[in-house]
Order: sequence, then structure tokens, then C-alpha cells
Amino acid sequence: MDKRTRVFNAMDKKRVDHVPVGFWHHFAGEQAIGEGCVKAHMDYVRDCDLDMLKIMCDGYFQYPVPEDIKKASDWNKLKPIGKDHPFIKEQVERARRLAEELGKEVPVFYTVFAPFSSLRSGAGEERVMSDIREDKLAVMHALDVIALDNALLAKLLITEAGCDGIYYCVQGGEENRFTSEEYKEMISPSDLYVLERANRYSQYNIMHCCGWAGAKNNLELWRNYPVKCVNWAVFVEGLSMEDGRSFFGDKACLGGFQSLYRKGQTHDGILHNGSEEEVEEFTKDLIHSFGKRGLLLGADCTINENISRERIRWVVKAAREI
Repeated sequence: MDKRTRVFNAMDKKRVDHVPVGFWHHFAGEQAIGEGCVKAHMDYVRDCDLDMLKIMCDGYFQYPVPEDIKKASDWNKLKPIGKDHPFIKEQVERARRLAEELGKEVPVFYTVFAPFSSLRSGAGEERVMSDIREDKLAVMHALDVIALDNALLAKLLITEAGCDGIYYCVQGGEENRFTSEEYKEMISPSDLYVLERANRYSQYNIMHCCGWAGAKNNLELWRNYPVKCVNWAVFVEGLSMEDGRSFFGDKACLGGFQSLYRKGQTHDGILHNGSEEEVEEFTKDLIHSFGKRGLLLGADCTINENISRERIRWVVKAAREI
């Protein structure tokens, strides 16, 4: 079975010869932009013999916020940037280059953030939360506008760049940030706008419920989002792969390995710290516990960019022995 079939069968909860494996990490410096970024992704996926490629959006976390937005009410002036803006155009080109190079070997997914994350990255955490308290309708307008751009990005990534789907990162569900009612009123509409548009162009979209910086989320907020496959922070949320499968409505599940980022640039978990025997045993135990259908092995989130690639190959090797 080739890698593309293996991944799509896993997402469709069909029979696979082996459970597919996909890990990813951020790239920095010359590897974060242009052809250096394309080459870094290619080398990484091939060297680790991974079954899928998740393209990082390094360099494009910050949505381009106009300088004339000074106060909360100014968000009412925000307009879509459109497909010709470098923020969209350059990401589509990155994806196109990688889909051309690797798309026949492995499925290709591109990272797209939910509008709240895009706004928070572009304007700053404290400012966005302050502006929501001051003028929530203006901020909701901004989220609607960013949703148009992120939905357009998702469409172009799939229809023009050749991606097989998006890896959709939802954030803002930390337990102490919003009440359920506030999130559903202010954030969910823009979340769902992007995801539902992406689903028009591909059925193979992945939702990442980000346990950013070890923050536990109210996963109930995202439980029924329309998506083929779900990736959550197993070790942050305290929700196992088997229990998560049930919680998210028997969707395909991606994850199983810990990648909790802590102060001091360290990562926890057996992938980063275990011996070869421990990593292989953990991998096989995951597969035996969950079963081979509907499972894709990966991590809670990004792994350490300095990890030895041999460690990732240990997981791949163990998965292909079952």
C-alpha cells in the first residue's frame, strides 16, 4: 500500500497495511522562508520516511493588521486583504512547490489558523482581549473579515496549490479565557466559516485542538466541528486516544505522543527522551490499544526542531512491524 492510500484509508477508517506516521516541527532562519523552506520540508519528510507532509506556515503567523487600527472600534474598518496580498499569495506558492515535489509520494496538508488565532498573532494577545471587552461587535467584525481571507487561503491551497487538505488549528478555548456561551457567540462563527469552506474543496481536513503552552482547553467547544480527523493534546487534556475517539464522535484520530513545550526549550515525553526500545514499545502499545483503523500516529503539537530524526524513524519502524 502506498503512503497516500495508507493515510486516506486511515482518515476514512478503512483497512490499512500499517498505521501511518506524521510528525512536524517549526523551521527557523533560512529554512523558514522561500526555497530554503521548501527544501527543509522535503529533506525532513524523506529522511524520516514519513507517511504525510504537514506544511508549516512559519513566517505567516501574523495576520497583516493595518496601522490605522488604533482603538477597539477601528476594527470595524478592517477589510479583506484578498488573494493577491503576499500573506496569501506567498503561502499558496510555498504549498504549490511542495505539492509538486512531494504530492505524488505523500498526502500534503497546509497549516491554516482559525481567525481568532490570526487576529491574536497579528494584533497581540493583550490588545485583542482588551478590545473584545471594550467593543466585542467590532472585534467580531474583524473575525468575520479574517475568516473570509483564511477561507480563501484554504480554497487556494486545495484548488490551486494542490494540497490534499488543511491542518486547521483552533485556539482560544482555554478554560479560563471565555465562557462556553461567549466562545460560541464570538469565536465559533468564524471558526466554522473557514472549516466549512475548506470542506467544500476537500473531505480530508484535519482539526488541531491546540494545547498551546500546556494550557488545557474546553474541548466541548470543538467536539462537533465538521472535520474528517482530529488531533488534540492527549497529555495536556488528559484525554487518551481511545477516549478521544469516542468523545469526538468516532472520527479518525491523529496523535498519541507527547510534545508539551516547557520553559527552557525542552520537550517532555517518550519521543524526546525514551530509549529506542521504549519508543518502539510505546508505539506498538498505542496501536494495539486503539486498533489500526482510524489511527494516525503523531504528537500533541509540534515536536522539538532539534530532535534526532532517528527517533522519528523508530516510530515509523515500529508502526510498520504491525
